[in-house]
Amino acid sequence: MKIIGRIDKADFPELTLENIAIKIDTGAYTSSIHSHDISELIENNEKILEFEILDPAHTHYHDKKFRTKNYKVKAVKSSNGVVEKRFFVKTEIVIFGKNYPIQLSLANRGEMKYPILLGRRFLNKKVLVDTTLKNVSFDLKQAEQ
Repeated sequence: MKIIGRIDKADFPELTLENIAIKIDTGAYTSSIHSHDISELIENNEKILEFEILDPAHTHYHDKKFRTKNYKVKAVKSSNGVVEKRFFVKTEIVIFGKNYPIQLSLANRGEMKYPILLGRRFLNKKVLVDTTLKNVSFDLKQAEQ
C-alpha cells in the first residue's frame, strides 16, 4: 500500500486537470472539488448536470462548462455542520501513476486553500496517510520523467 502525505498533486484527465493541488482529509468522508455555476437541466426528457470547476483566478481554470448525465444528488453535512444538497459526479484521478475511479462532490471551496479534497471513502484501502509528508505521488511522477 502506498503512503501519501497531507497534500499532493494529482491528475483528473476527464476534467482536463494536471498536477493540481489536493488536500488529504481523513476527517472528511467524501471527496470534493471546488465548483460553481451548477445547474440541473432537462434536455430530450433527460436530466443533465452542467457545472464549472475552479475559479477564474486559479491557474488551472479553463473557462469550460462540463456536462454529465452520470451524477447523483445527496444530502451532505458540511464542515460547519449544516446539511445541504450536493451533486456528485463520477470521474477519474491519477495518483502514484495509477488511474482510480472517484466520486467528487461539487462544492463551494472558494475560501479553501486547496480546490480538491480527498476523503476517507476514496482513501480507504488505497493509501496510508502520513501527515508529516507532502507531494509524495507528485515527486515520484517528477522523478520518473
